[in-house]
Amino acid sequence: MPQHKSAAKRVRQSETRKIRNRAARSKMRTLMKKLHTTEDAAQASEMLPEVKSYLDRMASKNIIHSNKAAHYKSQLEKHVNS
Repeated sequence: MPQHKSAAKRVRQSETRKIRNRAARSKMRTLMKKLHTTEDAAQASEMLPEVKSYLDRMASKNIIHSNKAAHYKSQLEKHVNS
């Protein structure tokens, strides 16, 4: 248990952020999975910019590392182009 008011606040903040980050990461994975399982090439190429944008947003908020976002984008781009 935290002994100081500031420590108690830090616990509350980190719990809130953990929940928010988990939801964002889950949405990211869902978008990537939808794009990967899409059979229609036209629909996949429409979805790609949206997914790439979301990955960039996750990287800018430090939810995932920027290199990881770049790796994911590269893999998705390769999948859509093939």
